[in-house]
Amino acid sequence: MTTQIALKLSLPESAQAQFLRHPLLRSSVRRQREALVSIYYDTPGFNLHEHGVTLRLRKNGTGWQQTVKSHADSKAGLTTRTEWESPYLDRFDFSLISDAPVRKLLEKSGIVKNLAAMFETNFRRVIWHLEPAPGVTVLVMLDRGWIAASGRRSVISEIELELVEGSPADLYQIARDLSARILLVPEMVSKAERGYRLVQNQPAAPTRAAGIAIDATAHPLAVFRGIALDCLSHVHHNHAGALAAIDPEYVHQMRVGTRRLRAAMRMFAPVLPEDFVTQLVPSLRELMSSLGRTRDYDVLHADIVSPVTNTLRSDPRIAALLGIITDQLYAARAETVAYLAAPGYGRLLLLAAALLHDERFSPPPPLPPPQPSAAEAATATATATAPTLLDFAQQRLRKLRQRTVTLANAARADDPPSLHALRIAIKRLRYALEFFKLLLPANAIAGTLKDLSTLQDELGQLNDLANAGAVLMACAGNDPNLREAVALIGGWHGPRHAALLGNIPRHLERVRELRLPRLKHSRKP
Repeated sequence: MTTQIALKLSLPESAQAQFLRHPLLRSSVRRQREALVSIYYDTPGFNLHEHGVTLRLRKNGTGWQQTVKSHADSKAGLTTRTEWESPYLDRFDFSLISDAPVRKLLEKSGIVKNLAAMFETNFRRVIWHLEPAPGVTVLVMLDRGWIAASGRRSVISEIELELVEGSPADLYQIARDLSARILLVPEMVSKAERGYRLVQNQPAAPTRAAGIAIDATAHPLAVFRGIALDCLSHVHHNHAGALAAIDPEYVHQMRVGTRRLRAAMRMFAPVLPEDFVTQLVPSLRELMSSLGRTRDYDVLHADIVSPVTNTLRSDPRIAALLGIITDQLYAARAETVAYLAAPGYGRLLLLAAALLHDERFSPPPPLPPPQPSAAEAATATATATAPTLLDFAQQRLRKLRQRTVTLANAARADDPPSLHALRIAIKRLRYALEFFKLLLPANAIAGTLKDLSTLQDELGQLNDLANAGAVLMACAGNDPNLREAVALIGGWHGPRHAALLGNIPRHLERVRELRLPRLKHSRKP
């Protein structure tokens, strides 16, 4: 049995030649090449995949090597996984697997008798052995080839940094050096997972926030690390779809993931290392700005102008304005795609992941306090202790609620900026509650989140309508026909705008009456 620690990175096919010329690779102490053909097995019902177990045969000279992998812990591309390797002698042999549940699963008669080839990987690998510092050895592997299943193929173009000796920080340092001029981003999906998706012909789709389980006894810093890594995964799982610029939801979900990360950074600010925030915030703002511009034009096009165009199809003024908005949308999308395809995006994700894997985010459990003497007992109550997660979270949630209520008291229906500020506060409170959803009573939190989501949505619609006028007038310029189109669009949305404004007093009262349920120990998802 071996435990593998590796950082997987996706490499654009167009950048393979540039990667091969990277100066860092010239410092390798040894280089080797190999051709790897692997066949992955499972039952027709994908029982192994369902239990997180991978079974593979890999061509090894004139024979085959059997590999079983399990217990994968993958965080933003950094994967720790247990594996067992043995020669394949014309039949599967699981007797050497030291993990009893894994061995028992594989040896079940209903599984072992139904194992069948699911998909194949075929790629060439170049391996560089790097020893950048005393006590540090890292294998840099470039894989180029394909995955094949059910008559379909998917390209393999990725880099894997495997830790032989050293720490995960060494992997990230090498990854950041390699990404100086090339877009290298964490590869969130393994070759095996891609193979299963190919077998099942799963279409690509935007990824939404899933949330994570939280240990109520954990240190707040460790909990933030888990939340932040989940946010990074949420952002990057939508990266490929955003680059394709087909479905605007990919950009929207990248934006949501980035906002969730910023909300978590604000909530956990009292316990975060100062340099963590200062190193990440500028790049996160750039990412938000790029995503935000495209998202704003998507909303303007789809929700503001297109509905009017569909109703007034014969009006050439509306059609002409829609054409200008469409051009602006395509330009914004092109700018966002260029940003996401540049090395800076990859360096941001690698920097964030490297900081989150720093030992400061995994503090050791506190030692039991020594028994005080009689003299010390009198002053024991004056000694501050680190807050528990429940205490910390309850305090921070209470503060977010108070700010939200304060902004609700200051908000007015005729003051769009005050409503915008309230919407942002509601959004941050909702994200914070979602982070701790499994520590809150299910019946209470479901209703609270629904109310906050409704408030955020309606205030968001008002904000979109308030901002649309200035953007549309800028697109219309001095053209009188286009300015008339803007007036028509404003009139068409007038009833909806009035209805949304009419709901404001009731919404503000609901915010003022908002009560937060108390946190408790974890419940099952």
